[in-house]
Amino acid sequence: MKSFREAMSWIVPIIIGLIIALVIKQFFFQIVRVDGPSMQPNLQNNERVFCLKTAKIHHGSVIVFDANGVDPQVSVKTDYVKRVIGLPGDTVSSKNGNIYVNGKKINQDYISKSQRTTGTGDWTLRSVSVQNSWLKHSGATKVPKGEYFVLGDHRSVSNDGRYWGFVPKSKVDGVVKVPSWAGTKTTRENVNKEWQHFYAK
Repeated sequence: MKSFREAMSWIVPIIIGLIIALVIKQFFFQIVRVDGPSMQPNLQNNERVFCLKTAKIHHGSVIVFDANGVDPQVSVKTDYVKRVIGLPGDTVSSKNGNIYVNGKKINQDYISKSQRTTGTGDWTLRSVSVQNSWLKHSGATKVPKGEYFVLGDHRSVSNDGRYWGFVPKSKVDGVVKVPSWAGTKTTRENVNKEWQHFYAK
C-alpha cells in the first residue's frame, strides 16, 4: 500500500501536468513550425512561433489555419501560415504591385518592392477565382461572411488564397506571435504589429 501511495505521489502530478498542457494547447496557445519560404522575409523556414488561440484577427494579422478542406491539394491536417488581407465583406484587388482593400491601398512596407511586384500580378477576387478554378465561391467579388482572404508575404512562391480561395473561420487555429528571442526587431514587428497600420498613409 505504501509503494502504491508513493507511486501515485508522482504519477498524479504528471497526469495533472499533461492535462494542463493539453488544455493550454487546445484553448490558449501552441508552438508551431513555419514550413517553407512563403512568409519570407518575416518568417523563415523551420522558425518556431506561438499561435495564440484567442487573439482577435485583424487586417494584416498573420494566422495559422488547417489547409485540409481549404487547399484542394491537401487531404490531411496541414498547418499553413499566411497574412490576412481581406476580412468578411471586403473587396480585394491588386494592380502594379499594390494591394487594394475596399478601394484603399494597403501598406506593404513589410516586404520589398520586388516582392510586391514579382508574382503578385494584376487581379480582382473574381478574376483569380475564375482563372484558378476555385472549387468554392468562383466568381465572388467580396470575401464571404465567416471567411478570410490570405496571402503569403513572399508572393512569387506562396501557395495562398489567390489559388484556392478563402479560409473559413472554423479552420483558423489562431494568430501568430513571434517571441522576443526570434527574428529581428523589424521582422517581429512586421508579424506582431503590422495590423496596427494596415492601410497606406
